[in-house]
Amino acid sequence: MNRVARALLITAVFGFAACERSAEPVDEPDVDIVAELNQLYHEYDEELLALNPIFATFRGDHRFNDQWGPHDFLSDEYAEAMYELHTRYLARLNEYDVQLLDGQDRLNYEIFKFDRENAIEREDQGYNDYESLTPINQMFSVANFLPMLGSGAVGQPFETPQHYDDWIKRSSGFVRHVDLSVAKMREGIELGVVQPRVLMEKTLPQLAAQLVESPDQSAFWSPVARMPESFSDEDRSRIEDAYRAHIMNVLVPAYKKLHDYVVNDYMEHTRGTVGQSDSPGGKDYYAFMVRESTTTDYTPEEIHEIGKREAERIYAEMERVRDEVGFEGSMEEFFVYLRDDPLFHFQSEEEILQAYDDLRNTIDPKLPALFGTLAEAPYVIKAVEPFRAKSMAAAQYFPGTPDGSRPGIFYVNTYDLPARPKWFMESLSIHEANPGHHFQISVAQEVEELPAFRRFGGYTAYGEGWGLYAESLGKEMGLYTDPLQYFGSLFGDIWRANRLVVDTGIHALGWTREEAIEYMAANSPITDTDVVAEVERYIAIPSQALAYKIGQLKIRELRNRAEEALGDRFDVRAYHDLVLTNGSLPLFVLEAEVDRWIAAQLAT
Repeated sequence: MNRVARALLITAVFGFAACERSAEPVDEPDVDIVAELNQLYHEYDEELLALNPIFATFRGDHRFNDQWGPHDFLSDEYAEAMYELHTRYLARLNEYDVQLLDGQDRLNYEIFKFDRENAIEREDQGYNDYESLTPINQMFSVANFLPMLGSGAVGQPFETPQHYDDWIKRSSGFVRHVDLSVAKMREGIELGVVQPRVLMEKTLPQLAAQLVESPDQSAFWSPVARMPESFSDEDRSRIEDAYRAHIMNVLVPAYKKLHDYVVNDYMEHTRGTVGQSDSPGGKDYYAFMVRESTTTDYTPEEIHEIGKREAERIYAEMERVRDEVGFEGSMEEFFVYLRDDPLFHFQSEEEILQAYDDLRNTIDPKLPALFGTLAEAPYVIKAVEPFRAKSMAAAQYFPGTPDGSRPGIFYVNTYDLPARPKWFMESLSIHEANPGHHFQISVAQEVEELPAFRRFGGYTAYGEGWGLYAESLGKEMGLYTDPLQYFGSLFGDIWRANRLVVDTGIHALGWTREEAIEYMAANSPITDTDVVAEVERYIAIPSQALAYKIGQLKIRELRNRAEEALGDRFDVRAYHDLVLTNGSLPLFVLEAEVDRWIAAQLAT
């Protein structure tokens, strides 16, 4: 994941103490130390927002709505400023004795320290610079993200004339970003660190979609088209003129420069291989990314074997469901039936969006049976924008603001409707919305006692692990009563197990794109559209896909441990509250928390 992707993920992620910390008596922590550390975390957060103003906007902090940032994400100045921020606050933190802290205060200290040390390590190892050499692909880039932001679909508000003026000022920063992107790609060519050709072939149509001939064809015109009626005629006319000029004279030329550079210069230097290990220094970088994405010490080879074992287990359960529904053919024939029978296809975008909205009304009333703490924030269901739908996965979630002023967004991909089967609905909705991503992120954001870096931060293994674990709760929630909906959950599960095999296969074991596609297609009823999009996603963002299954396995392992230790005293609602109300945690920290919670329950 390159530096731009990391900056974009900052913008898109994720009152009571969640548990008794220890069965052993401890001294009360020094109140002055706790207050000083809380102030330290607050000061860090303020400096972070100033360096990453788009992140602030996503959190509902509108002080910086007109700012791109004091430094572009790709600039050396940004890297230096972030490194200085991490090292300075780690030094300040190390002045305090963690042994004087307990409960959430100790957890705050440990997580803040882990984050700073990890950020410093990746800079010291040169991985931030390495990532900056490939700033664009079909999955993550500022060029792809900007139309989402500028259309008003996510984050950026367009409610007052000032908001409209803010966007013109902010998006003007894209011009320098394009210049830096081209410079970084040229440097990458010299060093032999370039994108696979297949990814850039998918990126070009996304860039071309922004090369409009008139402003009203642009995604950036959307806020103008729906300008509030309360605006005066003078403001309306001024804004229309300003946006017409900005789109055609600033944004379109910037996109054209980036598009033409890729077509005329960069493309001939792209590589035919797809694995990270095929790039100079890529093997060590991938091993680091595996540790970072999973917050474990697993090697790529170990994860590869875990994936194969999980895939075999889930495949056997899929065979059982095939027999249960009375299908008499082979698994391959069953896959074809599930993919191709019109019975399982939606007929229109409106139909699929309505179906997911109806499903929300079925799922939400079932949540109190498994969760003591419920998310208050609402979410809306939208179709993935056409310009990015072809290369996107089946769904995506964007968080809302803690105060509910901007709801979370459950994006449903309506491109190629036969690739969006009805039997996958329940598990997909659970994963992206409630009790998956929307639920988990919202609960964390709503625990106001936690410092901002825990409410709004996140670890992929925890967040995606929770989403996949949430899918496994379907039967406990009274869902999956239709065997094919249960099969859909198994499909989602084996899909993530296959990711362990394929991602490590591509980036550590020398698999080709074609070998990865063949493996994915043979082990699940995934459509050709999704097979290709998924495999190319793993190529574009190495190691990210490993987090889902690794996280799910750990959360399930810890639940099993608690159930075995506590027996009849185990309360699933209390366990889920423990996992959720601490916010997103590294898996090793989550494990320590659960162990302390078990000990406290046994001592009560």
